[in-house]
Amino acid sequence: MPKLSADTPFIHPDCVITDSGIGAFVEIGKGSHINNSVFGDYSYCDRYADIANAQIGKFANIAAFTRIGATDHPLHTASLHHFKYRSDNYWHDAGRDEAFFAHRTSHTATIGHDTWVGVGVMVKPEVTLGHGAVVAAGAVVTKDIEPYTIVGGTPAKPLRLRQPPEIAERLIALAWWDWPHAALYAALQDFRTLSAEAFWEKYQGSDGA
Repeated sequence: MPKLSADTPFIHPDCVITDSGIGAFVEIGKGSHINNSVFGDYSYCDRYADIANAQIGKFANIAAFTRIGATDHPLHTASLHHFKYRSDNYWHDAGRDEAFFAHRTSHTATIGHDTWVGVGVMVKPEVTLGHGAVVAAGAVVTKDIEPYTIVGGTPAKPLRLRQPPEIAERLIALAWWDWPHAALYAALQDFRTLSAEAFWEKYQGSDGA
């Protein structure tokens, strides 16, 4: 029997998942924390990922110990400490600063389809990783990443292209990540053996049906 299911996500022990949506064939690694986020179909995160306020596309590969949508502290006021907004932890008659939490959750990080986020990567809020992008281990992503671009470093900068621009455009137009499950299986050998260009040449104009 397959490990993953269209109906039930594979969630490893010790995960905390709140206010989030999880698609088909998704796996959540041990000890991961997911909050106010959406996981697209076939995406996964490895152990101890910490993901908040994020839109994760389909077929995203998120390695262990990543931090996506890292929350911020207020820098413009007299103190940046969380006693100001988690005030109910300190005084019985003080409520949380709900406006500040609403501000946080509105700053969404977006991870495109068929992306790879390496071990220990941090992706800041409101950053977009384009479809097919790759982030090298340990990078800190503070700006948007173009599709099919490989980046690394602190802050992350382009290292090289994963695919030439014309091939990247063709793959995005092909949108194989939207194909039905059966169509992915039918094309499995071609996914394994064909180059990206040869794959596009064979399936251009197809919707996977």
